Amino acid sequence: MVALVVVVVAEVKDAAAANCTPTELSPCLAAIKGGGAPSQQCCGKLKEQQPCFCNYMKNPSLKPYVDSPNAKKIAAACGVTIPNC
Repeated sequence: MVALVVVVVAEVKDAAAANCTPTELSPCLAAIKGGGAPSQQCCGKLKEQQPCFCNYMKNPSLKPYVDSPNAKKIAAACGVTIPNC
């Protein structure tokens, strides 16, 4: 039970430290919509926002972008894992 609380608190701290703001991912929008290669700025933002992905997946407005085949391809190209939430 204590271990579970520690894990949950750590995840909340990670998400809070990342400043979960979906608009921070705007450098990735063209690549997500068009399927092109991600920019360095996009990859940097994906890495910054990675702790936020589960929160984004829970939002019906954001999930189609985060969970799309292009988003997964871009994340993989940037070396970022999109978790199964």
